[in-house]
Amino acid sequence: MRTENVYEIEHLDLYYGTFQALIDVGITIPRQKITALIGPSGCGKSTFIRVLNRMNDLIPSCRIEGKVLFDGEDIYDKSCDVINLRKKVGMVFQKPNPFPKTVYENVVYGPKIHGEKDKEKLDAIVERTLKEVALWNEVKDRLHKSALGLSGGQQQRLCIARCLAVAPEVVLMDEPTSALDPIATLKIEELMSGLCEKYTIVIVTHNMQQAGRISDFTSFFLTGEIIETDVTQKIFSNPTNKKTEDYITGRFG
Repeated sequence: MRTENVYEIEHLDLYYGTFQALIDVGITIPRQKITALIGPSGCGKSTFIRVLNRMNDLIPSCRIEGKVLFDGEDIYDKSCDVINLRKKVGMVFQKPNPFPKTVYENVVYGPKIHGEKDKEKLDAIVERTLKEVALWNEVKDRLHKSALGLSGGQQQRLCIARCLAVAPEVVLMDEPTSALDPIATLKIEELMSGLCEKYTIVIVTHNMQQAGRISDFTSFFLTGEIIETDVTQKIFSNPTNKKTEDYITGRFG
């Protein structure tokens, strides 16, 4: 069911054992927009983004209460197909993590797992996704060479292509440029701005200038709570909450 908001999250509490990492989080994430999550280290941003595709399931002590609706369905309901969810909600991590395989094999890894065997279709997926991440011209003559030979920025764009190859609805990015130089960072930012024509993007970033440049909406996290969510321009020019203003103006964090 397509809704105006991809995610609607209500009264979300998350615990690691007895420690409460997220407290009464409520947020909507609009479709085909870029939502940035900002806040100091250890405030719950990365924990929250992992809620969205149930990556926290891999942590035995993790417990979740509240509602996380994706396209109107609660992804923490027992009936949720987690494999299908992660096909629809891809993730790009802080450090580029290409598989020790060829460029081609990195991109087709997901489609093959989901049963695609047709070579023509796989070739088309590789060309389409590498073009989407503006990498095709740089690697088209080395598709069958190791992805580990690419530069850091190229590796991160390849990881984004690998994520897009299974045609997700949402791309989660956990500080995707923090390990990259300024030129590679700019390429990834330009890429994100283009991708939101087709995909919904949620990005965790420590770089407030980055959030200001690329996102449509910004959510400010502090000690496990969302202090304020609004249109990015308003958050950065006229925040409602004093804590948001203090963080953005560098008084703490």
